[in-house]
Amino acid sequence: MSATYPLGFRAAGVTAGFKPSGSRDLGLLVGDPGTTAAALFTTNAVAAAPVEVGRDRLARGRVRAVLVNSGQANAATGSCGVDDALATSAEAAALIGADPDEVMPSSTGVIGEPLHVEQMHEAMPALVDGLSGDGGDAFARSIMTTDTVPKQATADAGPYRVGGCAKGVGMIAPNLATMLAFVTTDAAVAAGDLQRLASQRLARRFDALTVDGCSSTNDTVLVLASGAAGGEPLIPGSDGWEALAAAIDAVGESLVMQLIADGEGATHVMVVDVEGAANDDDARRTAKSVADSPLVKTAVFGGDANPGRFLQAAGAAGVPIDPSRLDVSIGGVVVARGGVIPPSYFEPASPLAEQARAAMKEAEISVWVRLGDGPGASRAYGCDLSYEYVRINGEYTT
Repeated sequence: MSATYPLGFRAAGVTAGFKPSGSRDLGLLVGDPGTTAAALFTTNAVAAAPVEVGRDRLARGRVRAVLVNSGQANAATGSCGVDDALATSAEAAALIGADPDEVMPSSTGVIGEPLHVEQMHEAMPALVDGLSGDGGDAFARSIMTTDTVPKQATADAGPYRVGGCAKGVGMIAPNLATMLAFVTTDAAVAAGDLQRLASQRLARRFDALTVDGCSSTNDTVLVLASGAAGGEPLIPGSDGWEALAAAIDAVGESLVMQLIADGEGATHVMVVDVEGAANDDDARRTAKSVADSPLVKTAVFGGDANPGRFLQAAGAAGVPIDPSRLDVSIGGVVVARGGVIPPSYFEPASPLAEQARAAMKEAEISVWVRLGDGPGASRAYGCDLSYEYVRINGEYTT
């Protein structure tokens, strides 16, 4: 049931005809009156119209529902795109008996193509009529574009439930990644405290995700708290707060791993851990540099255990490092120590090289980088760059 696993939520997903495939492409997720909201949005300066509207409505503190279309991103559409987002979300609000400010629009798909407003209008009554507590799966499927499978997750936190779903397999990079994620809970949490949970627990998860180094115009992570489980509002330090935070963290982690595993054309997941940096930001930049490197990504695709690719990417992060303190391992196999690749690595039938090549064949490849003895650490989730990725994106609008 994903996003409708917690009490107080209904969802639906229908086919409005936005996509040639005929798959579900219009979704609605609704929380009970009194639901609070928090969100994280793309840092791309060319933000889509629904992001602009969403930011404004979230600032008013009244969002309890989200209307999502897939097929058209409603980005680079100017003032007409904003008008379309306002009109369609207002129509959904009227049908569910909510104020227009309570419904946030969200879109994913081709940049520049206007919303198919008439088709959305025609599909809206069926969408609203289909709202139910069992509609989480239909909603999760309706937000997909080039995803091959829906991404859904649930977790428990004592008397409270957390659920969520996400989409996105390309145009994904740290600083939020065309990625959309919707996380729900039936705990009562004030909007400000919910924003703290989103910023502290979910941002670091989704910001660590990179498929292709391209930050989208539409990235949105929306968190909704219905309060339907009852009880006093949770606040930092109160009983149940840490359990709820851990459950939200677990749902975020699950969704991120599902997103990266379904990266466009991906055949391997790459988990890059950086330790020993001067600070967490330096570690994050280094992890991103390794996970984003086209040379690293193609080496992972081809199973080429070439330590030089990883050293180069770590050194290119723009972080001050001492190469003589730089260590790298692949799948637990140390392939460089003190910035030096052992000469024996290149000998015929080198046991070290054979172990590294075996590690590169795994579905999930662990890369570890130590920069020194500093306290900074961070993780990035990446994937390989395959022929299929090039085909998918070379034909995206054709």
